[in-house]
Amino acid sequence: MTEPPPEPVRVRRLTGADWDAVVALEHGAYAPLGLSEGRAALQPRAAVSPETCFVADVGGRPAGYLLALPYPALACPDLGRAGEPPGPPAGNLHLHDLVVAPGLRRRGLGRHLLRRLTGTARARRDRRISLVAVGGSERYWSARGFTPHPDVTPSGGYGAGAVYMSRPVPAPHEAS
Repeated sequence: MTEPPPEPVRVRRLTGADWDAVVALEHGAYAPLGLSEGRAALQPRAAVSPETCFVADVGGRPAGYLLALPYPALACPDLGRAGEPPGPPAGNLHLHDLVVAPGLRRRGLGRHLLRRLTGTARARRDRRISLVAVGGSERYWSARGFTPHPDVTPSGGYGAGAVYMSRPVPAPHEAS
């Protein structure tokens, strides 16, 4: 069971003032896996689609973030190539990162961020949301409706055991 956050959660678009917090959260989550990209790679990814990148504020401070960008289905950005162009939009929104501060995990912040992304994908008329599950997170994403594509092998630095997954964008009346 998830415990509610200690203060109200506000999900909003990522702004320039958020980057120090985003980089710190990203480093804390991905450096132990050898997957931290750093500011030089993250900012260009976010710049591709600022309307699909969000921060979850708790107590007026960033407590989590989500970066997503349009990307062809059954493909994923190469982690070693910052600023890699995504190619033409194809109805797929790729969830590149979703990180919540360690002390606030299991309180629904990821759900708030994912709900905002799902609503945005629906408004953009995207048909699917994809991601690469790393560090053993496949079970987490499966519980949120994402299914693995065993025929797609993520390349470009995602580490051993990375799993490409996707799900359809649910209709407004379906759970997100």
